[in-house]
Amino acid sequence: MRSFSKNKRRQKPDTALVALWLGIWIFLSVFVLYPLARLIYVVFFSDGGVSLAVLNKVFSSWYNRKAFINSLILASAVGISGTAFGFLFAFSVTRINLPKIVKWFISAIIVLPFVSPPFTSSIALTMVLGPNGLLLKLLHIPDFNIYGFLGTWIAETLTYFPVAFLTLTAVLQAIDPNLEDAAMSMGSTAWHTFCTVTLPLSIPGLANAFLLLFGSSLADFATPLVMAGHTFPVLPTQAYMQITGMYDIQGGAAISFVLLVPALIVYLLQHYWVEGRYYVTVSGKAGARSKPKGAGTIAEAVMLAVISFISLFIIFLYSIIFLGSLVKVWGVDNSFTLENYMYVFTVGWKAVKDTVMIALVSTGIGSVLGVAIGYLVNRKELPGRKALEFMSLLNYVLPGTVIGIAYAIAFSSGPIVLTGTMTIIVALCVSRYDATGIRATTATLKQIDPSLEEASLNLGASKLTTFRKVTVPLIAPAIATGTRYLFVVSMTAISATIFLVSVRWSLLTVRILECITELLFAQAAAFSVVLVLIVALAMWAIRLLFSMLYPNYFREQRGI
Repeated sequence: MRSFSKNKRRQKPDTALVALWLGIWIFLSVFVLYPLARLIYVVFFSDGGVSLAVLNKVFSSWYNRKAFINSLILASAVGISGTAFGFLFAFSVTRINLPKIVKWFISAIIVLPFVSPPFTSSIALTMVLGPNGLLLKLLHIPDFNIYGFLGTWIAETLTYFPVAFLTLTAVLQAIDPNLEDAAMSMGSTAWHTFCTVTLPLSIPGLANAFLLLFGSSLADFATPLVMAGHTFPVLPTQAYMQITGMYDIQGGAAISFVLLVPALIVYLLQHYWVEGRYYVTVSGKAGARSKPKGAGTIAEAVMLAVISFISLFIIFLYSIIFLGSLVKVWGVDNSFTLENYMYVFTVGWKAVKDTVMIALVSTGIGSVLGVAIGYLVNRKELPGRKALEFMSLLNYVLPGTVIGIAYAIAFSSGPIVLTGTMTIIVALCVSRYDATGIRATTATLKQIDPSLEEASLNLGASKLTTFRKVTVPLIAPAIATGTRYLFVVSMTAISATIFLVSVRWSLLTVRILECITELLFAQAAAFSVVLVLIVALAMWAIRLLFSMLYPNYFREQRGI
C-alpha cells in the first residue's frame, strides 16, 4: 500500500497546485532568503571583498566565547525540560481519565505563560525570588540569588513549555487508542504499553517540540536581559546590547549570526532522526476508537503530582503580576489604584490597537500558508519540497536578533523599502512564527495514511473536495494549534520585532519593556494583564470557530 500511495502522489500536479507552489517560493525568497543574503553581505563583506575581521573581533573576547557556550547550555536545558513538561501536561489532558473540569483547569493554567510576553515570568520571579522578594521573606530565606542560569532557565522553561504542550496535544490526540488495546490484550501492562507504543509514536511531536523550544531559547534576549545578569551572559543579549548600546549593527549581527550554526545542526539531526521512521496511526482500517488507557496508576500519580506543583507555581507568579498592577509602587507603596490601567488605555492605547491589528492579519495569512506548506511537503512529490520545508522553518531557527537586524537592513534601502510599515512586521511574524503550524501539520499528516485521501479520489471526489472534507478535518487539531500559536506570538513577540517598530506602528511588548527599563513595574504589570486578557479572548474565539467548523474536533477537545 505504501508503494501504491507513493506512485499516486507522483502524478503530475495541476496548474493551481503549481501556482500555489511558486507563490510560496516567491514569498519565502523575498522574506527569508533576501534578508539573510543582505545580512551575510553586511557581516562578511567589507572594502570590496570577503572579510572575517568582524567575527575574529567577536571571538577574540573571552566574554563572548563564554556567552556562546552559555547559549547552547541554556537552549538545550530549556528544550529538554520544556518538552518534558509539555508532554506531561499534554498526556494528562489527552490520555489520562480526568474529570472534564480538571482538564479544562490544567489547560487554562498552561495558557498563562503562553499568552504572556517572554519576560513576564522574569518580572514575577524577580518580585518573589529576587532581592527582598515576597517568597523569600515569607520563607525566611536569606542570601538567595535567583539571577544567572537558574533564574533564566526557570523563566524560559515556564514561558516556552506551553509551545510543546500545544504541539504534543495534537500528536497524542491522533494516536489511535486501539493500538494500546491491542498491546494490552496481549498481556502488556499500562506502563509497558506507554513505553513501547504511545511514547515511540510521539517521537515526531517530541522532536518537533524540542526543536521549537531550542530555537525559542536561542532567540530570546528579553528573559536573559532581566534574569541572567553579568554572571551568565548569552549571545542574544550581547547582540542586543551591541546594537542598542554601542550602535554597532555589524558587530551585533555578527554576534547573533554565530547562533545559526547550532540551530541548523539541531534541526538537521531532528529531521534525519524522524524522517526514516514510520508513524502512521490513522489508516481508516480500524474500528471505532476506544478510550485511552493511560500509563498506569503509579506513573499517572507521579505525572499529576508534577503537574500540580507546576500549576500552583504558575498561579502564584501570575497572581503577583495582577496584584502588582493594582498598587502604586510594588514593595514601597502598596495602596490600591487603577491609575496603571488608565495609563494603558490612554498613553498606551495606540500600541494596543496596532498590536491587535498586526496579530489578526498575521494569523489569517500565516494559518493558510502553514497548512499549504505542511500539506504540499508531505503529500505532493514536487521538486524542491525538502528545500521548501527547510526554508519555511529557517526564520524560526535563526535567533530573533538576526532576523530583526536582517529585516532592518534589507527593507530600509534597495529595491524593496518597507521600513515603518505594517507589512514588514506582518511578513516577519508570518515567516518566523508559522513554524509551529507547519510542524504540527507535518507531524499529524505523518500519522494519517494517504489511502484515506485516495479512497475519496477513487470515489469521484475532486482534489479540492478531498482536501476540504477529508484532509482538513483530520488535521483540524494541528491547524488550531498553528492558528493559536501564531496569534499569540504575534501579540507577544519582541526579540525580532523590536528592531522594526516605528512611530507609525508600535507594539505592546515594546511598551512593556520600556516601562521595565524606566522602572515603571506597576504600569508594565498592567500592560501584561491587558495583553493576557486580549490573547485569552482570542484563543477562546479560535476554539469556538473550530468547534463550529469541525464538530468532531470539538467533541474531542471539549474535555480539554
